[in-house]
Amino acid sequence: MPAEEIFDVCDEHDRVIATAPRSEVHARRLLHRAVHIFVFNSRGELLLHRRSASKDESPLKLTSSASGHLGAGEDYAAAAGRELEEELGLQGPLEYVTKLPASPDTCYEHTVLYRLMTDDVPTPNAEEIASIEFVPLAEVRRRLSRQSDDFSPPFRMLLEWYLTQVQTKDRGVME
Repeated sequence: MPAEEIFDVCDEHDRVIATAPRSEVHARRLLHRAVHIFVFNSRGELLLHRRSASKDESPLKLTSSASGHLGAGEDYAAAAGRELEEELGLQGPLEYVTKLPASPDTCYEHTVLYRLMTDDVPTPNAEEIASIEFVPLAEVRRRLSRQSDDFSPPFRMLLEWYLTQVQTKDRGVME
């Protein structure tokens, strides 16, 4: 069995104050760090993935194209590239989008969102991902309004932020 991941535990300002094993961080709801990546194709469709049944949080829920925790001492950009490669077999120039503070809505994770535009074919990691699909953002919005419980809590928060903040600035990706 692989060794348990060790995470940086942070304060409300995202300053590292300790390290702890993943199970303890989640059980005690300690503030920690995560990244999410929204992958868009040239048609402006967002890659959604359904989490595998074996995930400890939000199993079988729809979520960001790729996401994951930062290991102790890892920075956000490095974690984003690593998660993108591990989960989807993709690489590319990641664009920083925003950072949301840790809260119950983000599962106690200081969360940085990145975006990737690519038409490369993803290769989903079956241990992490049950299925993937590219979906027009308007359809993602409709699904979210009809079945919000089908989406992971951090993804719901990120998507709502993205739709309200980026939509007005970046119509090309949104339509």
